[in-house]
Amino acid sequence: MTEEEKQKIEKSSEQVQASPLKNQEQDEYAEKPEEVLDKSDLEELKKMEKENGEDKKEEPKKEEKRGRRGEPTREEVIEAWNPKTKLGDEVKSEKIKNIDEILDNKKKILESEIVDSLVNLKSDLLSIGQSKGKFGGGKRRAWRQTQRKTKEGNAPTFSAMAVIGDENGHIGIGTGKAKETLPARDKAIRKAKLNIIKVKRTCAGFDCDCSELHTVPFKVTGKAGSVKVTLIPASQGTGLVVGNELKKILKFAGIKDVYSRTSGRVRTTFNLIKACMDALEKTNLEVKRQ
Repeated sequence: MTEEEKQKIEKSSEQVQASPLKNQEQDEYAEKPEEVLDKSDLEELKKMEKENGEDKKEEPKKEEKRGRRGEPTREEVIEAWNPKTKLGDEVKSEKIKNIDEILDNKKKILESEIVDSLVNLKSDLLSIGQSKGKFGGGKRRAWRQTQRKTKEGNAPTFSAMAVIGDENGHIGIGTGKAKETLPARDKAIRKAKLNIIKVKRTCAGFDCDCSELHTVPFKVTGKAGSVKVTLIPASQGTGLVVGNELKKILKFAGIKDVYSRTSGRVRTTFNLIKACMDALEKTNLEVKRQ
């Protein structure tokens, strides 16, 4: 090979190695759109950038959760409500603005929309059933399933127990039964609204001197079947010293601190919950007697 050929090969290799650097330099020193485009083209470019930016911002926004698909919201239910009772007409026309007026006068509530329009409620299902498991060791669940034998086969039915409350001294429980789970839940919530009661709360702990309404006013006992539930006042910060299902009820009633004592067949959840509700209802009765 001659010297000229060697020099050509060296130059070509240097060009190959320097080519990515050149490309980078070209990218860095590329022409800017302001220098090349007209004013009208620049305005169109800015509009496109704004539209793309707004689209990206709008993507994360989602609609409010409506619970079950197609289920109407509380406001929609109240707007579409046509009262069928005298009490419903008074609530719809805003003559009655507080549910305590109804409960103190012991008026019968026959429409669930009355409660919806006066109180902002929360709802939950209580675990009264048991799922299938080996040797009867299934977990607790909200649906209690029973079967009826027919010529065509087994006809299953589902029952549920719901609790509703505003965490401010109002609570109700109800049961529902249907051939499917969701209709049973809706029946239970509707009946719970019709059975709403008022609960008396005070600061009654012997070692507590606050002004908040956080416990029951005195020691009170409720009974249902063989089950007895006694609720005892507690000082602030004690918490709910009760079973898991009773915690849901007391929390929805607005009680934050309480001691308890139970006796009887406590595993029967129906009677345990009814005994607790009987105790909460007695707080009002005994206060009135004093």
